[in-house]
Amino acid sequence: MNIFIFINYLLIPGVMILFGGLFLKKPPKEINGLYGYRTTMSMKNKDTWDFANKAIGKLWFKLGIALFIITVILGFNKELLGKYGLVLFYLQIAVLILSIFPVEKKLKENFNKNGTRKKQTKI
Repeated sequence: MNIFIFINYLLIPGVMILFGGLFLKKPPKEINGLYGYRTTMSMKNKDTWDFANKAIGKLWFKLGIALFIITVILGFNKELLGKYGLVLFYLQIAVLILSIFPVEKKLKENFNKNGTRKKQTKI
C-alpha cells in the first residue's frame, strides 16, 4: 500500500517533467482548445502560442524535477511522508497552478494586448 501512495505522489512531478519536455521539444503546432498552454493571451496568434508553450515547458520541466527530488527524499522516510504527504500534495498542486503567472508575465513583457511582439529597444 505504501508504494501505491508513493507512486501517486510522483504523478504530478512526473506529468510536469513529461509535458515540460514535450512542450520544449515538440510544442503543439496548432492553436487548439484541447492540448497546450491555453490562455487568452497565449492563443492570440501563432507567435504567442509558440512562445507560451516553450515558456511553460521550460518552467514545468525545471519545477517538475525539483518536486520529483523533494518527493523522492520524503519517500525514503515513511514517517515523514505520512506526516507531510498532504502538505507535499498541496505544494505540488500550488506549483502546477501558480506556474501560470510567470508565463503570463513573460507574455506581457514580450507582446502587446493584440499579440504583436514588442520591439526590443537598445539602452
